[in-house]
Amino acid sequence: MNAPVKIETTLKDWETDQEVRWCPGCGDYAILKAVQRTLPQLGANPANTVFISGIGCSSRFPYYMETYGFHTIHGRAPAVATGVKLANPDLDIWLVTGDGDGLSIGGNHLMHVLRRNVNMQIMLFNNEIYGLTKGQASPTSREGTKSPSSPLGSVDHPAKPAAFALGSGARFVARGFDVSKKLPEVLTAAHAHQGAAFIEIFQNCIVYNKDVFDDFAAPKGAEDRQLWLENGEPMLFAGGTKGIALEQGRLGLTVVDVTDGDWETAGVLRHDVTDRILAHMLVEMPFGPFPMALGVLYDDPRPTFESAVIEERRRASEGKTANLAKLLGQGQTWTVDGTAQDPV
Repeated sequence: MNAPVKIETTLKDWETDQEVRWCPGCGDYAILKAVQRTLPQLGANPANTVFISGIGCSSRFPYYMETYGFHTIHGRAPAVATGVKLANPDLDIWLVTGDGDGLSIGGNHLMHVLRRNVNMQIMLFNNEIYGLTKGQASPTSREGTKSPSSPLGSVDHPAKPAAFALGSGARFVARGFDVSKKLPEVLTAAHAHQGAAFIEIFQNCIVYNKDVFDDFAAPKGAEDRQLWLENGEPMLFAGGTKGIALEQGRLGLTVVDVTDGDWETAGVLRHDVTDRILAHMLVEMPFGPFPMALGVLYDDPRPTFESAVIEERRRASEGKTANLAKLLGQGQTWTVDGTAQDPV
């Protein structure tokens, strides 16, 4: 595959003439602008870019990007995206899904696009609720969530999108949230990864699950509860006064105090994006006792699905001449005589 040619664009080049129709205050607006601001910085070409979505509030995304796009059916966007990538591997594919679309009816399709490692960016907008269908509990809704489908409070244990991605074999897993100024950095890292890059984006549903992420994503005061990960850097938060270390006596993480900036004496870990076990531990940290782990949790590329398919096709056709008639005539063939009036 040829490396894509970088071109100069602006945010305006990525905006369509369509009226953006989400609820006023929806976090999707912030994510849309983050993507539209990031793509010019990547040197991306709108004519070589495809946005593919399923069903849900987030899945309106392709209408608002001045690119090619597919608004597909519920949960099946990964299958369509895989087909597009195999048909033209040089295309830059962005898959947009939500916690309901991607983890309920589409869970099996999402699992397979991750394990196959199809080269695309997968943005899962997680608002922990079904927004488009009027606020029912979703696969990621917290226990006790009251909704039209769980009026007494949900008793389901919620799915963790990042843990699901790691368990499905994803080679790139990251987290961000809608209004974060660091979201473009996460999107940039995902785009640089060769393979299926999974980004969970916490997104505020202003109508049905308002401010559910305020504990760590509020405009003010939440910085102490965010752990922004950077490869090779110590895992510090709360202005560098706290950090993440290995707990003595068992394989687990713990929060430690850091005095006078001496994180090494405190035993604070350096982040290693290639450490899959560490990524699992970061995903499983319970929020409250621990901060929310954000940024790139895991990034360890391996050969992509489409590159393996292309190589397989090359080997299969090596030294052969294309002949459709011969192909159709080989193997078990037969001739049917008679007419429609003849008895069967």
